[in-house]
Amino acid sequence: MGAAKNIWAILEAEDDASGNNNASSQIPYSSIIVNTSLPLPVMIPRIIELCKDLFKNWREIDDALFSVERVSGGITNLLRLYGPNTEYVINRERELQAIKYLSAAGFGAKLLGGFGNGMVQSFINARTLDPSDMRQPKIAAEIAKELGKFHKVEIPGSKEPQLWVDIVKFFEKASTLRFEEPDRQKLFETISFEELHKEIIELREFTGVLNAPVVFAHNDLLSGNLMLNEEEEKLYLIDFEYGSYNYRGFDIGNHFNEYAGYDCDYSFYPSKEQQYHFIKHYLQPDNPDEVGIAEVESVFIETDAYKLASHLYWAVWAIIQARMSPIEFDYLGYFFLRYNEYKKQKPVTFSLVTSYLSASV
Repeated sequence: MGAAKNIWAILEAEDDASGNNNASSQIPYSSIIVNTSLPLPVMIPRIIELCKDLFKNWREIDDALFSVERVSGGITNLLRLYGPNTEYVINRERELQAIKYLSAAGFGAKLLGGFGNGMVQSFINARTLDPSDMRQPKIAAEIAKELGKFHKVEIPGSKEPQLWVDIVKFFEKASTLRFEEPDRQKLFETISFEELHKEIIELREFTGVLNAPVVFAHNDLLSGNLMLNEEEEKLYLIDFEYGSYNYRGFDIGNHFNEYAGYDCDYSFYPSKEQQYHFIKHYLQPDNPDEVGIAEVESVFIETDAYKLASHLYWAVWAIIQARMSPIEFDYLGYFFLRYNEYKKQKPVTFSLVTSYLSASV
């Protein structure tokens, strides 16, 4: 609770110091914590208490008039609770810093308040996309357009790309873990952290020669973080937990990897034609056919290189989740899916990028 309060106080102080007095900085905070392990009926009185503490106009409302339900799938959470142990992989201070400015710029749900282990956001009436939706040309073009606007948002603070900082941090944590279950520990011990470390270093050096632009990136643009109101034809990018300044190619390449869906069927990875369609709408959404082929090819190469970094990022992340997350999911199996795809794609991508760079000299 103290850490969450301190983060909120720091961000408010930074706004005051910078003279930022817009509405996005005047966000109420409550020190109340909601125990996420409790059944919903037991949580409800605490949630009502929290809402009354945050919003003064609600304090005299009878508790019986409140309606609380767990929301999933089609509508973003109004009350968003941080999952247990997520601090191992998510920088909450960075997230809160960004979400205030992204909200003010019109992205995601509006931030209405913060509390000890979560935040309150506005209601978005839309459906969550499926991976198959992202492959539809019209929706792909709209995602590209929104991502292009997202990348232009300025977030105060350091603009150093965080990709390799985060991967190394994940690696250092993952390599020291131990599992209580013998079978999982045995599987964990089959991972060669020496090999994995060498791959991280090699890919960091390889992608470094591309001098990819640095933008404020979403970093987790899977179908579940995209919502569509079809009546209004409005697309929403949501959930900025992993957002940071990062390489443009990583954000796009990571999104392309998500065409594979939760089953990691990489036969659905977008074709070159599909990628060009996306890139053109990303660069010039109003006149996509006027984008020069050289510029499209440059972004295509950049994206193809950083798609490998996406595999490494989520592979190492999965090892930590396998130990720390209470969610019933085969995270160690997911590590091997992502790492094996990385090793499969690496020679193809290295050859493609090397040939492109040689021809450009």
